Amino acid sequence: MKKLALHWQILLGMVLGVGFAFALSATSWGAEFIGDWIKPFGTIFINALKLIAVPLILASLIKGVSDLKDISKLSQMGGRTILTYILTTVVAVTIGLGVVNIIKPGSTITKETQTELLESYKGDADSKIADAKKQKESGPLQALVDLVPSNIFSATTDNRNMLQVIFFAIFFGIGLILIPEATAKPVKDFFDGFNEVILKLIDLIMLAAPFGVFALLAALVVESPSADLFAALAMYGLSVLIGLGLMIVVYILIVWVVTKRSPAFFLNGISPAQLLAFSTSSSAATLPVTMERVEEHLGVEKEVTSFVLPIGATINMDGTSLYQAVAAVFIAQAFGMDLSLGAQLGIIATATLASIGSAAVPGAGMVMLVIVLGQAGIPEAGLALIFAVDRPLDMCRTTVNVTGDAAVSMIVAKSVGKLRDPEVKNWDDHYKK
Repeated sequence: MKKLALHWQILLGMVLGVGFAFALSATSWGAEFIGDWIKPFGTIFINALKLIAVPLILASLIKGVSDLKDISKLSQMGGRTILTYILTTVVAVTIGLGVVNIIKPGSTITKETQTELLESYKGDADSKIADAKKQKESGPLQALVDLVPSNIFSATTDNRNMLQVIFFAIFFGIGLILIPEATAKPVKDFFDGFNEVILKLIDLIMLAAPFGVFALLAALVVESPSADLFAALAMYGLSVLIGLGLMIVVYILIVWVVTKRSPAFFLNGISPAQLLAFSTSSSAATLPVTMERVEEHLGVEKEVTSFVLPIGATINMDGTSLYQAVAAVFIAQAFGMDLSLGAQLGIIATATLASIGSAAVPGAGMVMLVIVLGQAGIPEAGLALIFAVDRPLDMCRTTVNVTGDAAVSMIVAKSVGKLRDPEVKNWDDHYKK
C-alpha cells in the first residue's frame, strides 16, 4: 500500500486535531485532558523547530557563502547574481508587508480571543514586551552594535540573537573564500557534511509534523474556541497567496523589460519546474529540472545556469521571505501587538538575511520564521496559529522560489551576453548569428 504523502498527513493531522478537540470540548474533562496530555507534544514539536534553527543557519549559510569561490572566475556574474537575488528578496518581503498591512487578517480577531491568546503565551509575550522597551531606550545605532557578537557561543544560545549568528556565518564564509582552497577544503568538507546532517534532522522532525499539528490544533481549539480565529487564519492564507501571486507578476515584468521575452515564453519554459516545485516543496529537489528548463527552453547558457541556479537554490528564497513577513505581522496582529515602522523594516532585513540561510527543503521556512519572530519581538509560540496551513502554503512559496531563480538567471545571462535568442535552437547557431 502506497504511503500517504507528508503534506496529506499534515492536513489529516490538522482535521483530526480540530475534530478531536471539538469532540472533547463537549465533555467536562476534555479541555484539561488536551492541556495535560496532548498540548505538550505540540510544545515539543515547536521546541524541535527552534532547536534546529541555529545549526541550520550556520550550516546552510557558511556552505552557501563559501561556495561563492567561483566569483574569482566569474566576478562580474557573481556580483550581479548576488545583488539581483538580494533585491528581489527585498521586493518580496516588501510586497508581503504591504499585503498583510492592507488586508490585516489578524485584526478580525476579537479582543476576547486576543486576551485568551496572550494569556496562553503570557510568558513569551511579557519577555518580548520587556525587550521592546529596552530597544526603545537604546541609541539610534544600537541595532548596528547588536549585529556584531562579542561571543559567538553566547549568541547561539538565544534565538533572539539570530542576526549575530547570521553575521558570524557570513563572516566565516568570507574567510573561507579568502584562504587557499587546499587549506579551506577540510573546513568546507566538514560544513558540507554538517549541512547534510542538519537537513536529515529536518526530515526527521518533519516526520513528526502530523502529530505536532494534531496537538497544536487540538490545544488551539480548546484554548481559543472562537470561530473568528479560524476566519482570520483563512484570511492569512489568502494574504500569502495574493502576495505570492504578485511576486510572480513582478518576475514576469522584470524578465519582459530586461530580456524582452514575453510572459508566455517565460511561463511555458519554466512551468514543468514550477509544477515539480509545487509537488515536492523543495527547491533543491527541483534544481535538476530547473537547470534543464532554463538552459534548453529559456535560452540561458550552461555557464550561467551552473553558477546562478545552485546558488539561487541556497540563498534565493523570495517566496519564503514573503511568507515570513506576512506570517510575522499576522501573528503580531493576532496577539494585538502594534508593530512600528522600525520593527517592520527590521522584518525586511531579518527575512532577507534569513532567506540566505534557509535550506532548500520542505519545512525549512517554518524554522526560519522562528528567527524573524524572535528578532521582531513576537512570541515564537505563535507558530501554533499558522502551522496547520503551512504545508499547502509551502508548496506555493517553493513554486515562487524556483520561478525567482529562473528569472534571475535570465536577467544575469542577458547582462553578460549569455542569453540565446528564442528562435535559435543551439548555441553554435547563436554564435554564428
